[in-house]
Amino acid sequence: MPTLKPVMEELKAKGSAKTAAIYERHGIPVGRSFGVSVADLKVIAKSIKDDQALAMELYATGNMDAMYLAGMVAKGSAMTKAQLQAWADGADGMPMIAEYTVPWVTVENEAARSLAMKWIASKNESLASTGWCTYAGLVAVTPDDALDLAEIEALLDRVLREIGGAKNKVRSKMNSFVITVGTYVVPLLAKAKKTAVKIGTVSVDVGDTACKIPVASEYIAKIEAMGRVGAKKKTMRC
Repeated sequence: MPTLKPVMEELKAKGSAKTAAIYERHGIPVGRSFGVSVADLKVIAKSIKDDQALAMELYATGNMDAMYLAGMVAKGSAMTKAQLQAWADGADGMPMIAEYTVPWVTVENEAARSLAMKWIASKNESLASTGWCTYAGLVAVTPDDALDLAEIEALLDRVLREIGGAKNKVRSKMNSFVITVGTYVVPLLAKAKKTAVKIGTVSVDVGDTACKIPVASEYIAKIEAMGRVGAKKKTMRC
């Protein structure tokens, strides 16, 4: 089985200054990534598959490429609540990890909902973003009859109350949460649509990137027109 050192050497060899620069524009601190493409990370992930111990070691390096790879390999269901919290804390300042990797693995864990609610309540921008992404992930993969619909309704109300004064990345993820509820939760489609109309266009500073923040009401309308509301995902990983 592969060990940490050769995997890190392979990541470094696959790195690209151009890709690293793209990651930096998306918020990854300079020097925290070799610049490995997601396509290459997927190939490496296949070679190490479900090596949980190696995934934990990779994440602990603090290197973005290794952390992202760890999220592709780790079994979130096998992680403890403390380990998931450590991953969320370790993603501070690493938006690609905080908003993708950590939610991916957390959604697979039985503690996902409680952790998501805890993180949503955090004053820390990174943790709160992780929390909204994690709950959105739950909404996307969990059957409607297994969701706490009252709690999700309350979260939609919270978005409406707080999005205007929320921190930059949190505003973006709140907007995404409304879209996700409207896309995947049939019983709350009407509520999500009303919330989307009320929040309107959400202003988010996306820095030196081409990223665009979707208008929630328009996005939900497109999904509804395609007849795709309620079509759940099998996994959050991509």
